[in-house]
Amino acid sequence: MINLKNVTLRRGTKVLLDQASVTLNPGEKVGLVGRNGAGKSTLFALFNGSLHEDGGDFDMPKAWRMAQVAQNMPETDQPAAEFVLEGDTRLAELRQRLVAAEASGDGMEMAHVYTDLADAGDHDALPRAEALILGLGFRVDELNNPVNSFSGGWRMRLQLARALMCPSDILLLDEPTNHLDLDALVWLEAWLQRYAGTMIVISHDREFLDAVTNVTLHIDHAKLTRYGSNYSGFEILRAQQMELQQASFAKQQDKIAHLQKFINRFKAQASKAKQAQSRVKALERMEKVAPLLADAEFTFGFKEPNNLPNPMLAISEASFGYTVDGEPKAILQGVSKSVLAGQRIGILGANGQGKSTLVKTIARTMPLLAGTLTEGKGLNIGYFAQQELDVLHPQDNPLEHMIRLAKELGPNSGEPSREQDLRNYLGTFNFTGDMVKQAVGSMSGGEKARLVLAMIVWQRPNLLLLDEPTNHLDLATREALSMALNEFEGTVMLVSHDRALLRAVCDEFWMVGRGKVEPFDGDLDDYQKYLLEESKRLREAAKNAARDAVVTQTVPTQDSAASTHAAPAAPVSAHVAAAAASDVSSAEQRKLDAQKRQQLAAQTRPLKRELEQNEQRMASIEAEKHQLEQLLTTPVSPAEMADAGRRLKALADEVATLEERWLELTQLLEVSA
Repeated sequence: MINLKNVTLRRGTKVLLDQASVTLNPGEKVGLVGRNGAGKSTLFALFNGSLHEDGGDFDMPKAWRMAQVAQNMPETDQPAAEFVLEGDTRLAELRQRLVAAEASGDGMEMAHVYTDLADAGDHDALPRAEALILGLGFRVDELNNPVNSFSGGWRMRLQLARALMCPSDILLLDEPTNHLDLDALVWLEAWLQRYAGTMIVISHDREFLDAVTNVTLHIDHAKLTRYGSNYSGFEILRAQQMELQQASFAKQQDKIAHLQKFINRFKAQASKAKQAQSRVKALERMEKVAPLLADAEFTFGFKEPNNLPNPMLAISEASFGYTVDGEPKAILQGVSKSVLAGQRIGILGANGQGKSTLVKTIARTMPLLAGTLTEGKGLNIGYFAQQELDVLHPQDNPLEHMIRLAKELGPNSGEPSREQDLRNYLGTFNFTGDMVKQAVGSMSGGEKARLVLAMIVWQRPNLLLLDEPTNHLDLATREALSMALNEFEGTVMLVSHDRALLRAVCDEFWMVGRGKVEPFDGDLDDYQKYLLEESKRLREAAKNAARDAVVTQTVPTQDSAASTHAAPAAPVSAHVAAAAASDVSSAEQRKLDAQKRQQLAAQTRPLKRELEQNEQRMASIEAEKHQLEQLLTTPVSPAEMADAGRRLKALADEVATLEERWLELTQLLEVSA
């Protein structure tokens, strides 16, 4: 188990944990929560050994294997599957040992390594790595693409897959959902629910925490408090605890006031001095109940729009996309939609389907490829970009951003724009004191997101375009955003993987996918079911494409066998379709069916024969491998041991070839069936 006893942690002069104590048991799934800056990442650094306690005792089993997501952006031209496979550190170590043993001719070591490789799952390591990559949203044809060919968000997904690939007793995840869309998020939840080890996860996504955790660890005022429930249960228990603490504090204050009143009244009277002194000692011995120091909640609101055009937007036969080397590349085509005043639209769809392209085009940061997009008179857009730096200047500070914004809008903004007014305004978004002069590039993701929100609110928009606004916001700020959006009188178009925000804000959904934008008739639970079905459809499509490729390469038609220049014969299924379309008699149909069966039998007979021979050979190899493994458990000479190890490797290579051919043969037989 993990034990912290009176642990003190500091970052610089700031005390993040002050004599904190907690115990985490093996196999528990722990959600680590607290405000931004409370010390969550610092506690992770203590867990992974990169930081040591400044006081107290920290203990974690030394034998535990740890996995966590590397925070650096991977820069390598390795194929994606190979990069993720290397996350299995146990396999990587064993393969290095095998190379060394083969180089030195150490038969005993080779035998041990082969046994260890089998125990470590070497035979199915690559399929496991590929399953992780596909589960996190990659396509089958991307498995062997170089890591460097992917964008930053997709490379961080590969880092996550690499961490999940690593065999571990404890898994540390710091905001694992930030770069995921809903389909990958649903898959990750299912994977983590099956994880057998101890898991500690930092996340600001309440539905994700509810799905994968059963313990909540709360950092608050430099203390750790353990709650035996998921996040929703934690909220209830904490509210009850706060209520009890406040009641106890009030009761104790009444008692203290009563004692102090007696002391003040009788301390000067000789006859009562002894009783007064005893009450002074009672006050000194009393263990004080701390007052409830509730944090000031961050709240904000969108100002009432100056006008509400209706419709806000009218889109007709539009194509959305981008230009590559002067050539337009459309992602969405034939889009005809209207956006009305007061609508709250959630935009759904997998990554890469065009959600951000749609939003960027409406926000005027990308040109429309075709069709028309008509804006209502007086349309004023507030745009939150998925990458905050798209609209922020890293070298400038918050005050400079606001001054620039005020100059751009000029007197038409209708807002006070003196420097002191702008300072006061930034203070309402928690940019106080010297923070207004701090370079944006040195700020946290949450602080950048708050600055973007402040700039949007100041512009008094009537249409909000929000592309993943919660990526770096803590739970309290997400709640503030949800409340502000619900009170906003204009129109909202929201792209987010935060299901709690989508449920709270949106009352209708658009589906972006397969080149179209269509209404989605259902709620988020229906959408999750759709994602699972769509994922299954894509896997089947990839499987069928691979099967068709094998058929094309392996099974020649009769015409192509007769002449390399002749057109290929129509497949049997085409004959059947033609017969079904024609008005033929039942006798002719039976004749066609018989011909079909004969042709199928002629095609599949050699395949079945080869499949049978393949299976027989694999069975004989398994028997030989078993004999060799038994031999290696008995006293033998080093030379015999080395020979046995080399033979085992040769047999393993042959099995891999046979299994690949077995898969091809079974696919061919399935197609022919």
